[in-house]
Amino acid sequence: MNYFTPDFIEFFKELAPNNHKEWFDQNRARYEKVVKEPFKAFVGDLALHLTRHKPLLELDPKNLIFRINRDIRFSKDKRPYKTFVSAIISPGGKKDKTMPGMYFEFGPEGILVYGGVFMVNKEQLEDIRYYIANNMDAFKNIISEKQFVSTFGSIKGEVNVRLPKELQEIAEEEPLIYNKQFYFYTALPSQLLISNDVIEELEKCFLIMKPLNDFFEVAMGY
Repeated sequence: MNYFTPDFIEFFKELAPNNHKEWFDQNRARYEKVVKEPFKAFVGDLALHLTRHKPLLELDPKNLIFRINRDIRFSKDKRPYKTFVSAIISPGGKKDKTMPGMYFEFGPEGILVYGGVFMVNKEQLEDIRYYIANNMDAFKNIISEKQFVSTFGSIKGEVNVRLPKELQEIAEEEPLIYNKQFYFYTALPSQLLISNDVIEELEKCFLIMKPLNDFFEVAMGY
């Protein structure tokens, strides 16, 4: 099924140099027609489609899709709107951003697809580190799997300088234990948005990242 038309991409190309409320208000009906409603339909269908692989996913698009409005309260960049739409597919949806899931952005430059964990609290980070340390072979097998590496490359994230003493020695074997975040991503071409293959391609990403997301879920006690 083709969810998006070329005007989806064109809308964001025009928004980029006109990122202010007056232009957006003038184009709000167009935004609703070619961006918001198609993306809502796509996200709902994708979530339902992926339940065949993970049954307990949040299915309501309103709990999965992020606002197009930027949070400019503490930012020097006062442009009010994002130049992409975004959503997360996970059991907790956007209400639980600590839970591993598949986050994606659709914009004129292309599609970005992320997995792993990004916003974890101190206790969750500790749980992940110790779980990696106690399940080193399983962790290494997942992150070195051929499809994972060819699709997502390596795990990224900010790094701590110090670790508890009991983790320091094993972190020499696996430096990722120093990470404060454990995320990974891939980029797909924008032309995929106006093809019939977009759900299929995101399903492939979901399946490739699933073993590592599941690993983190267990580590965090979900």
